Amino acid sequence: MEPALDPDTVLTLEAFADTIIPGCKRFDEDRAIAGVSPDGGAVAAGALELLQSPAGGLVEWLPALAQGLNAYARAMLGENADESVPPFVALSYSDRAALVRRLTTQDSRERQGWVNLAVFSNMAFDSAAHLHTAEALAAGHPGLRTMGFASPDPDGRWRFSEYSYCRQLAASHPATTSSGSPA
Repeated sequence: MEPALDPDTVLTLEAFADTIIPGCKRFDEDRAIAGVSPDGGAVAAGALELLQSPAGGLVEWLPALAQGLNAYARAMLGENADESVPPFVALSYSDRAALVRRLTTQDSRERQGWVNLAVFSNMAFDSAAHLHTAEALAAGHPGLRTMGFASPDPDGRWRFSEYSYCRQLAASHPATTSSGSPA
């Protein structure tokens, strides 16, 4: 088990995830979440949980990535740095977004690390990759809810009474079983 992330690293990674998919503030004094969206964003969707999952392979790199973000942000802030929060958290949302754009451009030597953070932020929101889908839906997962992801039937299985293209594209194979399995 990896050691817990320190509070500054958590705030920095939350601010990064919120830059990728913005959400609403969790409380009035929330500095990590910029509050540019009225709905839950990547942080509410569980970006930090997904980033810290051993299956993702990023957990050992998270402190260094947060330190890198803060070093770039410190350079942007100069003498205007607010020492009460990590430098990346102290940036305005537009400055955070500009920095992330710069770090993820094709010519950025460090691009892959920043893209990995962005991809995990997206995955937490648009697929709840760290959760069982039915449980995420039952808990009101913000990304799945925003995208209108259908809930399973009462028995826990997904069935779609209407075809996604509003028409049947092909007939079932004659040997298909009643459960939908091929023969």
